[in-house]
Amino acid sequence: MEILLLSIIAAMIPTAVYVGLIYWVDRYEKEPLWLLSAAFLWGAIPSIIAALIFNTLFSIPFFLLGGELVGDLAGAVLIAPVVEETLKGIALLLIYWFWWHHIDSWLDGIIYGAMVGMGFAMVENVFYFMSEFAAGGFEAWGINIFFRAVVFGLNHSLFTAMIGLGFAIARLSQKRIVRWSAPILGWMAGVFLHFMHNLSASLAADIPIFCLILPVNAWGGVLLTLVIIVWALIQERRWLRDYLQEEVALGTLTAAQYETIQSGRRRLRYYLTKGASIFRVNRFFHLCSKLAYSKHHYELLQDEESRQAVVKLRQAVRAAAYS
Repeated sequence: MEILLLSIIAAMIPTAVYVGLIYWVDRYEKEPLWLLSAAFLWGAIPSIIAALIFNTLFSIPFFLLGGELVGDLAGAVLIAPVVEETLKGIALLLIYWFWWHHIDSWLDGIIYGAMVGMGFAMVENVFYFMSEFAAGGFEAWGINIFFRAVVFGLNHSLFTAMIGLGFAIARLSQKRIVRWSAPILGWMAGVFLHFMHNLSASLAADIPIFCLILPVNAWGGVLLTLVIIVWALIQERRWLRDYLQEEVALGTLTAAQYETIQSGRRRLRYYLTKGASIFRVNRFFHLCSKLAYSKHHYELLQDEESRQAVVKLRQAVRAAAYS
């Protein structure tokens, strides 16, 4: 019982750190906490349960035909990446179908995918930590925690972030072929990265080259994702600057508000120095960001829904304005 509690704590602490970092990255227009929490819980509960069932069922033929070694290898390398990324991706598909209006940029897709992945990784890690303790005691348990929760702690977030990115690209595209192909390509990217990690981890002890491939696959993917995140943040700041400039002329915003809104640093300084209600000001900043993104959507899609959203958000911004 004691080792179970320690394993849960060891899984939760790095997860809390990574979740905090993921949430912080979304600087200009935070996603709703209830939807982020739902994405996390989808990864942590139904995805884990279903993955355990389907991974076991689909591995049975390999165990029967090839024995334990073939069954374990096939389960980890061929079955788990497809099953787990598909199950995690269902959450992103649901967000894309029912809460698509919360996907305003590529960054949003990455964040939702990463949250699903973090939920899955946290619960999966507890099982692996317990298994390692049973097989090798405290030393093996500690080593496993270091590698799974720290060195490769972002793996599941990386895999599923690729799927989220695919859905975000589809959401913001005018082209039908992109809307259909981007989620599929995102899923394929997630499965491939997952496949390469599991293959490298399974063969690293016997084939030294995989010891190099293992961190390159994981951290190379993380670095690529960070590049996309930085690019997306630059894009979002440009949208705020370009699309909200008109609102100053229309009287929706003052020049001072316009300058504050387009900088995360200035927003934070306002919170710290003005003593205003953080909830009121945060809502105002959120509405301004949504207005800029909706104007961008309308420019891309030229649809009536985006046009109406711009009108409603402009009124909401005026009503929520702080002094």
